[in-house]
Amino acid sequence: MQLEHHWLGQGVDYQEGLEKQQAIVQQILDGTSGNQMLSLEHAPVYTIGRTRDQTSLGENTAMLPHPVVEINRGGQATYHGPGQLTGYPILNLQPLGRDLHAYIRAIEEALIITCAEYDVPAGRRDGLTGVWVENRKLASIGVGVRRWISMHGFAINITKESLTGFLSITPCGIAGVSMTSVESECGREVSVEVFAERCSLHLTDTLAALEKAE
Repeated sequence: MQLEHHWLGQGVDYQEGLEKQQAIVQQILDGTSGNQMLSLEHAPVYTIGRTRDQTSLGENTAMLPHPVVEINRGGQATYHGPGQLTGYPILNLQPLGRDLHAYIRAIEEALIITCAEYDVPAGRRDGLTGVWVENRKLASIGVGVRRWISMHGFAINITKESLTGFLSITPCGIAGVSMTSVESECGREVSVEVFAERCSLHLTDTLAALEKAE
């Protein structure tokens, strides 16, 4: 499976990123574009899936330090901001068997493999989506689908700066969860852009393996 990677840079407004995703989804549906992955660092923002239970945002969202956006993905509240890689794989899931569970596992696997290149022993936790280092959460995953074209994707904390925004919410609705970053775990500076490029290559491989399995 081919996956064209685009680095959009830092400080990308959330709405701008969403509109880019929506445009590519339509292009794939129209047959004018292939599968793509957008990588970026958002301007600070909280997002939450369309759910009645929004307690993960706290009791008073007006007191949060950054704006809140409700979006068409699964999951509770999370934070996006500087130092965090947000990845949006936008692709046709039909060749992958229209299996959202397997698709999410492929994203997790690509992130785990990339972390290993930085000597970070990332992995999974039973019953929980995302990527972890022991009991510390490193990456969150939330996927949306329109006519089997994927939207949204993953967010992985790269620099220590990326952790500050989580202090005001209950990340992913998991009480007592401790968030971590790649830099915190490997003890050295890490480029978000370089990590994004490596991750896109590994995601291409894990998706290709999933497609072959189908």
